[in-house]
Amino acid sequence: MSACGRSRLSTTLPFPHLFRFQKSLAFCAGAVAVLAFAPFSLSCVALPSLALLFGLWRSATPRQAFMLGWWFGLGLMGFGVSWLHISIDQFGGIGLPLAMIITLLFVAIIALFFGVAGWLGARLRGSSDSVHLLITLPAVWTLTEWVRGWFLTGFPWLSMGYSQLDSPLQGMAPIAGIFGVSWLVALTAALITLICSQLMAPARSKTLFKPLLGIGGIIIIWSVAGLLDDHLWTEPAGEPIKVTLIQGNIPQELKWEPSQFGPTMRLYTSLTRANWSSDLIIWPETAIPAFYHRVKDDLLDPLEAEARSNSTDLLVGIVLQSTEDSSYFNAMVSLGKERDSYSKRHLVPFGEFLPLKWLLNPLIDFLQIPMSDFSAGDEDKTVLNLAGYPAGISICYEDAFGEEVIQALPAAAFLINASNDAWFGDSLAPHQHLEIARMRALESGRYLLRATNTGISAIIGPGGEIQEVSAAFKKAVLTRKIIPMQGMTPYASIGNWGIVSALLALLLASFLFHTHGQSRSESKSLNREG
Repeated sequence: MSACGRSRLSTTLPFPHLFRFQKSLAFCAGAVAVLAFAPFSLSCVALPSLALLFGLWRSATPRQAFMLGWWFGLGLMGFGVSWLHISIDQFGGIGLPLAMIITLLFVAIIALFFGVAGWLGARLRGSSDSVHLLITLPAVWTLTEWVRGWFLTGFPWLSMGYSQLDSPLQGMAPIAGIFGVSWLVALTAALITLICSQLMAPARSKTLFKPLLGIGGIIIIWSVAGLLDDHLWTEPAGEPIKVTLIQGNIPQELKWEPSQFGPTMRLYTSLTRANWSSDLIIWPETAIPAFYHRVKDDLLDPLEAEARSNSTDLLVGIVLQSTEDSSYFNAMVSLGKERDSYSKRHLVPFGEFLPLKWLLNPLIDFLQIPMSDFSAGDEDKTVLNLAGYPAGISICYEDAFGEEVIQALPAAAFLINASNDAWFGDSLAPHQHLEIARMRALESGRYLLRATNTGISAIIGPGGEIQEVSAAFKKAVLTRKIIPMQGMTPYASIGNWGIVSALLALLLASFLFHTHGQSRSESKSLNREG
């Protein structure tokens, strides 16, 4: 840190009680930012929330910036993903107090990423406040989001870019993906901070240039992104096909009860038989609460015969068990013109498998927490042939990872996500998950068909727009014609490495600018002394 930076810190944060107030502000900014995401979808709220955090970070020491970022993360994640305790309590069977403790511990750990962003931004502060604000902080923020999306299997929930669906900034998604949109949010917030800092500056240090730079920058960013949003990156690959999504609305607490199996199958088969006119019918994740080999002869074979006689493909969620060992897989099986399967590749830690089993198994046994132990599917298998076209398949949480979804491209003509958000009850989770699915459709320029057990099911257009949607916790059937698509968006071609490389280059340029500026200052100082 430069001497100039140290001097500014000592005058800005001289009193401990002032820093305590700033931590409260950071926490509130994070909590309010939840309103920018579904179901509230107040996208504009993301900008002042992040602008306030950047304003707090501008003059903080690395340690202070870490704490401010951590408190922001506590607010955002504490309110944004508090629904985690529902599945831990109601379906983990460990009781509400312990479920709340586990959720708070998880939130505190995820909030560390926001703390690291603040610490790193402060460590990279140079002699130019404008460069730090407009280049360093937005780049560090976005790169930290990206790391959160893959570190220890990743938790990319509530990345800022999701808040901008239906705003002009979504035009960046087909080019640079979710993190490209996040960067534009962060850059806009930085420009707002620049404008506000000048408005509140003493009269003797006010300049007209910086407010004009801020306003002009925001106008350019939002105008260009809006123009890009009108561009079509993909094109039709064939004639429309008729698809049907079935939402059985079987309560999670009853789903696996043996007495519920018969009524569940009668419901799904009756709704399916009423829609044999569709080219493709999709059941949700584990809609069949049984192992494949146990229902193959009595349920699946007759269903497949019916599907073939009606020239329909049927895609069902079920659990596959290996014939070679005891491993089992969360899978989608296609019945109809050909029988094939896709097994979930990206499993949920603690929900579907236990990481560091050798270390954590004794604790899990002591607390008597029931754990699933699925195996991951074939990494190279991403598509199934359905209704005459290859379709990219993802199961539940997998659609939160854009770079994994685009592995099905350019082959896939449309995308399918089968989910079960019943684990999280009537909370923010199903709405946030639908928002994530919309971003995947927008990034890829493909229709995305989202079939869920209890909602929210949806047919999403290639521009991320919702064309059909079900109500949560109601039985529903969605039917619509969709257009198979072909072609590649820039993001589908490059993936996350495009925006990541660009941001790393910006940080390098910022560092070189700071180094060059320091060298010139030292040279001038030596000349004066000479």
